[in-house]
Amino acid sequence: MNAFEAVFLAHTAAPSGAELATLRLVSAMPAGSTAVVYTEDGPMLRLMAERGIETRVVRNGFDSRTMTIDKAGVRSLLVGATGLLRLGWTLGATVRELEATVLVAGSTKAMLMGAVAARRAGVPLVWHVHDRVSRDYFGRALALIIRVLGWVVARGVIANSRGTLASLYTWRRRAVVAYPGVEFPAGDESVEFAGDSGILGDARPQGQRPATETVIAVVGRLAPWKGQDLFLRALADVRTLPREVFLVGGTFFDEQSYRAELEMHATALGLPVTFTGHVDDPESYLRHADILVHCSVLPEPFGQVVVEGMRAGCAVIATRPGGPEEIIDPGVNGLLVTAGNRAELTRALDRLIADRELRAKLADAARLRSRDFDVAASARTVTNFLTGLPGKRWRRG
Repeated sequence: MNAFEAVFLAHTAAPSGAELATLRLVSAMPAGSTAVVYTEDGPMLRLMAERGIETRVVRNGFDSRTMTIDKAGVRSLLVGATGLLRLGWTLGATVRELEATVLVAGSTKAMLMGAVAARRAGVPLVWHVHDRVSRDYFGRALALIIRVLGWVVARGVIANSRGTLASLYTWRRRAVVAYPGVEFPAGDESVEFAGDSGILGDARPQGQRPATETVIAVVGRLAPWKGQDLFLRALADVRTLPREVFLVGGTFFDEQSYRAELEMHATALGLPVTFTGHVDDPESYLRHADILVHCSVLPEPFGQVVVEGMRAGCAVIATRPGGPEEIIDPGVNGLLVTAGNRAELTRALDRLIADRELRAKLADAARLRSRDFDVAASARTVTNFLTGLPGKRWRRG
């Protein structure tokens, strides 16, 4: 059996942003030196297997959906944490069996489980943080509890942005920022995607479409904090409606009613919106669109879809504060608007829809900027970080 250096722990096998970022990361790390352990079955196991990544499932009776940390109170968090800690003891045996020398927890729930698992396996725990630990997301009390727990149990921290890192306690702890990277075909220097758009029909022209033919995409989970409702209201106020708008993304848990609300708004406002539902890979929609809109109303931890849209040649509008500020140079490779400001978003949409040349200029610069977020660079950062943990050895493959 292979001896793995780094085992990544995930509490969910649903293909959401953090899990897909982990897929790309471990794929780019030294071959044979990583494994991923899930606490439930799901699509991520198939995606990992397709890339030859060793995966394990530790089946259990604990349903992580009963502990929605961002909505729970302190008492609910403590009750749910008890179940996670019990599960962590079981996970410890798997981590030890895999002969790991470091355990990397990819979420707050995984961090709680991982604290026990790492202790039982006798390996250091690293917390890979994909969410800003702030009161905006968790509430004041929970954010404080999570920060303190992370500081106590984790030997090191990997954050997905400088903003995320700033939301943590890192005193006397090793810490590094590793952006969620995007993948580029080997030898591809053009960052250009040739060919048609498949099921979408006509691909985006070499430049950009005329104003009345513009296509807009909004990519992300359909959730109130992602701001799709604000986008629809802002879009209703533009001077020239685009030809097509794609809202690409599914719903989790109790968010189905939000999709129904969005559909009602789109119909009432007479907007040319198509709801695609969950899409494993939104690249074809990004290649088809002229404009990508990122419209989170809370500070985004990073915003990897912003980089994906830039790579695909979209002119991007994104919100600040948050991760997009670390990606976009406003007016050079994209536009930034204030989160939650409908009038600003409408003005940015009007500006891009009307100005085909500006869209092309921003898109060209965006392709070049996306190169700075190559997952190969992120993998080197993470590998070097894990290598440097006190008492660690790293077998390079």
